[in-house]
Amino acid sequence: MISVIVAAYDLQGQLEVCLNSILNQSFRDVEVVAVLDQSAECPADLVDDYARRDGRVSVVRLTGVAGIGRIRNAGAERAAGDYLLFLDSDHIIGGETLQAMVDRLQSADEPDVLLFGHTRLHRGRSWPGAAAGLLARQGREPFASMDQPELFGAPAYSWDRLVRRDLWTRQELAFPDGLHEEVAVVHRAMLAADRVAVLKWNCVQIRRRHTQHPAGSPGGTHFDVFGRYEDSFDLLEERGALEVVAPFLFTRMIRHYLFLLNLEGCLSRSERPQFFQRASEHYRRFLPDGYEHPEGREGVKFQLVASGRYSALEAASLPQRARSFVSRGAAVRGR
Repeated sequence: MISVIVAAYDLQGQLEVCLNSILNQSFRDVEVVAVLDQSAECPADLVDDYARRDGRVSVVRLTGVAGIGRIRNAGAERAAGDYLLFLDSDHIIGGETLQAMVDRLQSADEPDVLLFGHTRLHRGRSWPGAAAGLLARQGREPFASMDQPELFGAPAYSWDRLVRRDLWTRQELAFPDGLHEEVAVVHRAMLAADRVAVLKWNCVQIRRRHTQHPAGSPGGTHFDVFGRYEDSFDLLEERGALEVVAPFLFTRMIRHYLFLLNLEGCLSRSERPQFFQRASEHYRRFLPDGYEHPEGREGVKFQLVASGRYSALEAASLPQRARSFVSRGAAVRGR
């Protein structure tokens, strides 16, 4: 019923807990496709031991050191389940989660995409995912994504949703090389889905501070994010969905850019002005007609991006960045 594709890149030594959380579920009709490349952070012996002990586990081995996009694509190609779930080694799921997913799939007459909640655990504190409020407002009946365009304002993660495998293959979905690989793929899957349903459970817990996968991608940079959103807006235009979806996707895009600009250690001092100018260009290029920016402090930052005033944005960000420097371990609530 469900194929769980696990990127077995285990930088923090959490893969065993992740695999146990899947295999010890009360629901048993699940397969785990563990994907290894040849990096030192992939514990082949551990994965092979699970495959020997449990026939539901299969192993895919890649040559060389692969990026997270190639790793997930290889797992999707091997998967045989009706639905795909992409997890990383620092994700865990509770003991009744898969059963709850299956129950919801059946009650919703097997939709193309099932959305669900997640939490982030960092330094002993659990934070709700950024889409929690959006999901809480959804009803029981499945819907077309164009009927709920505000969902495109949520972060585009591959691990807070199930996707029908036949939709994945029919649309020839695949993660690109480079960073921020999930953005356009998630948007393409949502636009291709005839029926979307919501499970109001926090099904997955991520146990790292930031969402960017630690495996990264050889040769990838954070500037890849601009191409991802260009692809998404091109797709909206191609599907005739630009007018309906653009205001929500635009807000998500600018929030994502501001998050990366504010994230300590993400961009070097020399990269920051160039990144900001690219963000400002995208603001002007993709600004929807009649758009109203968010209110408050966030709205001020939106206006600074719109005007291209990098020095003013730096000044506005100094207090927050100073607090981040003092407490480097502070939890980040999504993007």
